[in-house]
Amino acid sequence: MDGLRGFGGVPDAFARARLSDGGVAGREFVEALPARVAVFLQRWGLRVTGPGMYGVTALVLPVERVDGTAAALKLPAPDEESAGEALALRAWGGEGCVRLLAQDAGTGTLLLERLDEGRHLSGLAVRDSRRAVEIVGGLLARLTAVPAPAGLRRLGDVVAGMLEEAGSGVLARVADGRARALVGDCAAAVREVAEEPGDRLLHWDLHYDNVLAGGREPWLAIDPKPLAGDPGFELLPALVNNFRAGEVRWRFELLAEAVGADRERARAWTLGRVLQNCLWDLADGEQPAVVQLGVAESLLGRVR
Repeated sequence: MDGLRGFGGVPDAFARARLSDGGVAGREFVEALPARVAVFLQRWGLRVTGPGMYGVTALVLPVERVDGTAAALKLPAPDEESAGEALALRAWGGEGCVRLLAQDAGTGTLLLERLDEGRHLSGLAVRDSRRAVEIVGGLLARLTAVPAPAGLRRLGDVVAGMLEEAGSGVLARVADGRARALVGDCAAAVREVAEEPGDRLLHWDLHYDNVLAGGREPWLAIDPKPLAGDPGFELLPALVNNFRAGEVRWRFELLAEAVGADRERARAWTLGRVLQNCLWDLADGEQPAVVQLGVAESLLGRVR
C-alpha cells in the first residue's frame, strides 16, 4: 500500500477496504489506482492540493486546474449502483447538483466542481431538522423534474427483483413476528404501484451527507446512484436521517409536496424503499434496522 501515498495522499485505509470487500475486482482496482491517478492528473492538467477523501467505493482527490480553479478528481471502483453517474450529472447540468467538468467513459473517472467537503447538510440537520428536510425537498424537486436519459437502470426492473426475492421465502428470516408482518406489508404496498414505475431521473441516495455547501448555490447534491423511476422512491433517506419517529409524517408530507407526488403513490414507493433496505439487511445476515421499521410503522399507521 505504501506506493499509493505518492499521489496526493491516497489513503491506505481506502485501499485496505477495497481489498477486503472487493474480491478480485477490488484488488485489480487498488493495484491500478496509482497509475490511474497519474494518468488523469496529466491528461486534465491537474495538481493535487490536499489529502484524498473516500467513501465505500470511490476515492476523491482535491485538485487545482491549470487556470487555478479548484476541482475534485473522483476515481470510483466498478459499482452497479453508481453506473451512469456521469450521464445523470450531464442531464442535470449542475442544476441542484455538483457540476460535471470532464469524464472518462472507459474508467468512470470524473472531474467535478469542487464543493465544501467540510460542510454537509447533516451539520445543519442537527440544529434545524425542518430546514434540512426543506433543503432536500427543494433539491429533489429540481432533480426529479428532469426526464431520465436512456441507458440508466430502471426502477421497474429493480422493484421486480425485490418482489421476486420477497416472495421467495426470505422474509421468514425476519425473527420478530411484528417486524415480519411490517416488511410483508411493505411488499404488498409496492406491488400495487409496480406496474407504473415512472420515468424521472432519480438520485436514489440523497441523504444529508450527500448534500454539500457550494459556492454558486448554498447546497448541492453529490454522488448520485442514478435510476429512472417515480419520485416517490426518493423520499426515504430524509425520513431516516436523524430519525425521530414523531417527525416521519410531517417530513413525508413536506417531501411529497416538494416533488409533486400523489400521497398514496409516494407512500407505496417509500414503503418499497423500506423493503429494499430490509432485503439488503437480510442478505448481509442482519435483521431489518429498527429505523426502517419505524418509518414503515408510521406510514402504515401502526405506531405503538
